[in-house]
Order: sequence, then structure tokens, then C-alpha cells
Amino acid sequence: MGTPPVTGHGTDARRRRARLVVVGGGITGLAAANRAVERGGVDADVLLLEAGERLGGVISTERRGPFLLEGGPDSFISEKPEAIELCRRIGLEDQLLPTNDANRRTLIVRGGRLIPLPDGFQLLGPTRILPFLRSPVLSWRGKLAAAKDLLLPRGGPPPDGDESLASFVRRRLGTEVLERLAQPLVGGIYTADAETLSLATTMPRFLQLERTHRSVILGLRAQARRAGTAAAAGTSGARFGLFVTLRDGMATLVSALAARLPEGTVRLDAAVRSIAPGRQAAHGSAWVVTLASGEEIAADAVVVASPAPVAGRLLQEADAALGGLLQQIRCASSAVVTLAFRRDQVPDPPRAFGFVVPGSEHRRVIAGSFTDVKYAGRAPADTVLLRLFVGGALQPEQFALDDEALVRGACDELGALLGIAAEPVLTWVQRWPESMPQYLVGHARRVAEAGRRAAALPGLALAGNAYHGVGLADCVRSGEAAADALVGYLDRRRSASA
Repeated sequence: MGTPPVTGHGTDARRRRARLVVVGGGITGLAAANRAVERGGVDADVLLLEAGERLGGVISTERRGPFLLEGGPDSFISEKPEAIELCRRIGLEDQLLPTNDANRRTLIVRGGRLIPLPDGFQLLGPTRILPFLRSPVLSWRGKLAAAKDLLLPRGGPPPDGDESLASFVRRRLGTEVLERLAQPLVGGIYTADAETLSLATTMPRFLQLERTHRSVILGLRAQARRAGTAAAAGTSGARFGLFVTLRDGMATLVSALAARLPEGTVRLDAAVRSIAPGRQAAHGSAWVVTLASGEEIAADAVVVASPAPVAGRLLQEADAALGGLLQQIRCASSAVVTLAFRRDQVPDPPRAFGFVVPGSEHRRVIAGSFTDVKYAGRAPADTVLLRLFVGGALQPEQFALDDEALVRGACDELGALLGIAAEPVLTWVQRWPESMPQYLVGHARRVAEAGRRAAALPGLALAGNAYHGVGLADCVRSGEAAADALVGYLDRRRSASA
């Protein structure tokens, strides 16, 4: 499919096929384009514009000899069905690979040592009392402070209607639970500072537990009982057992989606400069998408699947207030340092899925994942494959280091935590600047207002991880919902003009 400029469409606007443009070729944009093609049939062309030279955004899989490496997300949550349903719909069901649950546990750094999280600890609070009391993660003073949650009354919302995650954990479970457990566990997901993170938009489950059960601990225990199995009550940390991946790597999803799009749908190296309302009398389109090259593309509808700050800049001409709201959503930068060692170089090979690091430990990494333990087929049996996460909102100075310094720092930390003194047999650094949106206090209000302003612009939809969830399944849901909304809009417009 070609991409003619704006000019030349005026006289036959009613006879031409509608065009839906998707801006951004990450997983959100790909999901949107695929959904629009599925829904659009022969009545609409779809054009996906990606500023870079490849699709997939932060999804990056690489084969190096016998190693399968993931430079971005290595899995997606099965509890949210959208990603799994997409895989099934596009023929990837036989690729779905669960975690290897034989060593399903999470470790945490305490006093320079890796120790297991208490069995049944769920991100912010425990579901099992005895393992929590026996764990050396907290002092007895910290455990007693957490026990106050059992006696405290329900908390009320703050005057502005939102509360930081740190404030919530501190008042319900105490400072030690916050610093030793909640911050590193949640920080490992959002690369964020719990002091500024919105509880309502990141962990609404815990807010609801307080409202319905009064006590977070009692609410978690009630949920565990309803789950009906001891295994559900014993899941620790970020609930890794609920995650799945693709046997040949996450990029398999990107390749499969791209292969389903009609020829000419995708344009790489097509950076967008602005998205503005079209001049209807001139060419019959609702929108004009202008590329950095100066080329103008007529569009009847546009899915903006760029990062929120980028989307804000692109939409300044369409709605300056909307653009300003989107640019208020800040993003953190992080890097993934992948290292492989011979197994005989690792004194005590890890028997866990990964570890998290409290800020009070003053380490140069925020978390780590033992890839060869977590998923089968990622590394030879005589090697250990690890991913270390660096940077985020609390350690921007680490992200600023060059690759050599990042690798050296990661190796030093593994030396201290795992006793590894040897040089790695493989290294790989992937950087993701401003890739993780920060759901700060007030995020729901900002997103709701941005949604209202976007809805007032016919033929425009926002999508991505900056609005209602940062995971891959959230991105798929967001992209598909945007495509569904705009295909419906085009259908109604076509019916009205028939």
C-alpha cells in the first residue's frame, strides 16, 4: 500500500478508502494495527509509522550461539488475558512457555546477603504469619510495626483523593516493610520511587483490601483462602509463577504481528513531527500526520501509540492543553545488563527466579533475574545466565554510565552477592531511555482529563503503557481498544455518508 501525500484527495474523498494511521511501532502500535486490519476488512487501509529502524519498542530478543537473550521484557502476566489471547489468535499458542516452578522463589538483599522472601509475601504484605515472623528480612521491631495493621482502623483518602504507595505502606505496615520489602518489590516492576508512586493506579488491589477488610493482612489472608490451595497462599514476591514467555523469545510476537499486516502497512524510519486536524475542504481528511521529512499524510483516524511525552509534543497543534497533560507524565530510564558465566565459576548457583535490592543496601543494581532458572532453553546446562537491572527513578546516575562501567558494576555486585570472581563469557547491555512511565500521585486525574480531551477530537485515540498499566498485556489491551474505537468511528462515519 502506498502512502501518497495529502494533496490529490479532495475531489474523490468519498470514493477513496479510509486510512487509519498508527503512530508508534512498539507492541501497543502493533496490536492496534493488527486489530484494525482484523476489523477493517477491505474498507480501510492501515498505515503504521515507526520512527526507528525496527519494530517492537523495548522488546528485543537476540540469539548468541546457544544463548537466547532478552534485552527488554522477558515474559508477560497470564492473569491478564489479553496477551495470551492475542498469541492464540495469531497462531503462537504452541510457543507459550510457563516458568520452571521447581525453584519458584524470590530473594532479597539484606546486609549484603541474598535471603528468601517470606513465603506468602505479596508485594506489600504477608498472607502467612509464621513465615513472616520467622524471616530475617525484618527486625522484630519491624515485624511488630507491621502487626499494627491488624488493629488499625480503615484509613480515609487524603484531601486530593490519591496517596503515595510509600504513605500507604508506612501507615499500615511500618517503615521497615516499606524500605525492606515494598519499595524494592514494586520498584523492580515500575523502576520508580514509592514516595511519589500513586497507590490508586499501581496497586489498587491493596487500597480495596483496606476498604473491604479494614486490615491489609486480613484481606490478603482472606484472598489466599479463597484461592483454595496452599500453593496460592505460598506464592512470593512478584508472583513469578503467573508469568509466561514465548519459547523462541519475546520478539516472536513482534515478528508474528508484523507478518500478519498487509504489504506496505509498515513504514520504518518515519519519525512524526506533528499530528494536526485536517483541512477538510482541501483534501477530505480529518487529520494530517506530518513527518520529520516534511511529508504530509492524510488520515481519517489516528492511534497515537508513542510514549506519552512524545505524544504530547505531537499533539500540541491539535490541543495544547492535551499536549501539556501528556508531557506531565514523566518517564524513567533503565538498562538491562545480561551476563553469562560457566557454572563452575559460580560458587553457589542460584536456585531462585531472581532478587530485588532495597535502596538502603546502596547497591548499583535494583534487581536481578536468573534467566536459566526461570525458563527452559535459555542457556546451556553448564552455564548460568543472569539479567541485572540498572537505573530507574532512584538511580539515574547509574544509567548515565557507559556500557563498560555498567558491566563492571554488575560484575562487582555479583561478586559481592554470589561470590562470582570470574569474568563473564558473555555480556550484553540494552539501554531504554525514558521508557518507563511513572504513575505519580494524581496520575488517574491526569489520565482521565487527557482521555476527555482526546475523546473530544473525532478520529483520535491514545494508547500505550503510560495510561492504564505498564505490562505487555496492558499494552495489548490498550492498543486493541484504541483500534476498536476508531474502526467503529470510521464505520459510523461511512454509514452516515452513504
